[in-house]
Amino acid sequence: MKTRLGCLSKKSDSYSDFSEFLPPAHETTARCLKLSTDEVVRWSESFDNLLAHKYGLAAFRTFLKSEFSDENIEFWMACEDYKKIKSSTKLVSKANKIFKEFIEVQSPREVNIDYRTREKTKQSLADPTPNSLNEVQGKIYSLMEKDSYPRFLRSKMYQDLVNRAHARGQRRSV
Repeated sequence: MKTRLGCLSKKSDSYSDFSEFLPPAHETTARCLKLSTDEVVRWSESFDNLLAHKYGLAAFRTFLKSEFSDENIEFWMACEDYKKIKSSTKLVSKANKIFKEFIEVQSPREVNIDYRTREKTKQSLADPTPNSLNEVQGKIYSLMEKDSYPRFLRSKMYQDLVNRAHARGQRRSV
């Protein structure tokens, strides 16, 4: 509870919180300067473009954190990691962890899914495969694409990123 209350005082609609997802400054200074207007604008072309770009994903995560709704992207990322697991023992362990953290009713970071999907996922995870979470991950993806993504594109944070990238581009061409 203390952590949640502490977050309230840190809520921001600014991209200044963006830095927490980036590597230390000495590793990113050159990379950040290469973030072009085209790259930032490309994030608005599709949700897939945003998630596929390292800094696009980081910016989206930061935005969702500022809205206290980052459980969906964290779940989606956990599912992406889950699909890459080859060991059946690790698959079972990760499946249980994801279920307890995101899917189980009253879990710490419960995602918003219907009862049928929750039960179907629970059954699927009784004998997990790399595809066991595909359906529920798809539902969360759709939810983010239709709800969070448009809000992100309208946010001050994203608009500031576009404006800063555009301003850097204009300075270079002068």
